[in-house]
Amino acid sequence: MAKKILILAGDAVEALEIYYPYFRCLEEGYETTIAASSVKKLHTVVHDFIGWETYTEKEGYLIEATATFEDVNPAEYDGLIIPGGRAPEHIRLNEHVPEIVSHFFAANKPIAAVCHASLVLTTVKEHLKGRAMTAYIACKPEVEAAGGSYVEEALHTDGNLVSGHAWPDLPGLMKEFIKQVNQASVEV
Repeated sequence: MAKKILILAGDAVEALEIYYPYFRCLEEGYETTIAASSVKKLHTVVHDFIGWETYTEKEGYLIEATATFEDVNPAEYDGLIIPGGRAPEHIRLNEHVPEIVSHFFAANKPIAAVCHASLVLTTVKEHLKGRAMTAYIACKPEVEAAGGSYVEEALHTDGNLVSGHAWPDLPGLMKEFIKQVNQASVEV
């Protein structure tokens, strides 16, 4: 039976941070669902580092969200991916998102969080407290305010939480996430 992966997203999700994990999961043969506040085509954004003090942003491709946060039963999924971009700023406000994320921490299922995804994790402080993770550097204050330890590395793994600084770190992030998802099937 195929593994099931859940991706939480919304408008202004970073294009590489959703497309790369989505296609990598499909390539692994995982049944992969993108959930958002509503079933719709999500607008992605392209962030790049071109000599500014921060990243730049342009419009990206559209990608289909096929499930709503409200309709997601996290117990049906084997792993969770939270891409960055600006989407985490607003999806964390959805009443169902903290419940979904909490399930993956409580059940010790693999979680991949990249860049601004850490903003979603701040809604589950009870699970972030005492954990170490990396994220985009601008998210360091939120990680620390939620009780986590910010690690200044491109990639970091703390148990089931695999975190990456930004989209250039996706190959390593996905390699570790897939390893954890596949190990879970062997351990069961």
